[in-house]
Amino acid sequence: MGKTKVLAETGAGQHGVALATACALVGIDCEIHMGEVDIKKEHPNVTKMKILGCKIVPVSRGTKTLKDAVDSAFEEYLKDPVTTLYAIGSVVGPHPFPKIVRDFQSVVGKEARAQFLETHNKLPDIVMACVGGGSNAIGLFTEFLPDDDVELVGVEPAGKGLDTPDNAATLTLGTKGAIHGFKCYNLQDDEGNPLPVHSIASGLDYPGVGPQHCLLKDLGRVRYESVDDKECLDAFMELSRVEGIIPALESAHAVAYAMKIAGGMDSDKTILINLSGRGDKDADFVADTLSL
Repeated sequence: MGKTKVLAETGAGQHGVALATACALVGIDCEIHMGEVDIKKEHPNVTKMKILGCKIVPVSRGTKTLKDAVDSAFEEYLKDPVTTLYAIGSVVGPHPFPKIVRDFQSVVGKEARAQFLETHNKLPDIVMACVGGGSNAIGLFTEFLPDDDVELVGVEPAGKGLDTPDNAATLTLGTKGAIHGFKCYNLQDDEGNPLPVHSIASGLDYPGVGPQHCLLKDLGRVRYESVDDKECLDAFMELSRVEGIIPALESAHAVAYAMKIAGGMDSDKTILINLSGRGDKDADFVADTLSL
C-alpha cells in the first residue's frame, strides 16, 4: 500500500503518535516529517513513533520547526498524490483539512460541555484553550459557540515577548495573508513571506493560524490573548505541584492565562481549560531548562 505522509503538529508529536498507531493497526506505511529542533525537544514521542514502525523524516531547513515540516510534508505529498495520503493534526491547510480536524476535535467540546453541565449544573463562564494552529481550541470552542453567555478565550505564545521577534502570537500581531494553501492571519514580512517564529512549546510555533479562528476573531466571538515562555513554565510547574497534573507546554499557556485572571474573578465564576496534551513529552526539556 502507499505511504501515508503526515505532518504531526509537534505539540506535538502527539498527532504523529496517533497517526502512527492507526497506521500500524491497519497496515499502512507511515512517514512523519518533523523539524530537527522539535525532534530533539519531543524525543519521547519520536521514540513512540519509531516503535510503532513509523519513518521519521528530520527537516533541517529554515527554523527546523513546524512551518518547515509542513513545507516538507506538502512537497513530498505532491510528488505522488495518487497513492499517498496527506494528513495533518491542526486546523490549517487548504479545504477540507481545517474542517476535517475541527469535526474530529469537536468531540472534546461535546464531552466537556456535557460533563461540565453534569458536574456544575450550569455552563462555564469562560472556556479557554491554547492556540497555535488552533486544533484543540476550535474543537473545544465549537460546542460553545451558540452560548452567548460563555466567553471564549484563545491563548497564543508570546514567546520571549510581544516586543521581540521571538514569538508566535499570530492573531495578536499578524496581518492577513496566505500560507500553505489557505488565507489567515499571518506573521509575515512586507512581501508576504512567513517570518521565523518562536515558542517554548513545539506545537505552537507556527506563523499562521486556522481560518476558523480568523473568522471568530473578526466576528469578536473569541478573544485572543498571549502569555510568554516564563509564564508558561511557571504554570507548568504550578499545575504539576498543586494538582499532580503535568500538562503539555502548549496547554500550560492556557493555564497561565487562567491563573493571571482568576484572582480578579468572583469566587462563584468558573473557567473551563482544555489540557490538550500530557507533559511527559516535555518533562526532560523542562527539567533541563530549569536545571531540576
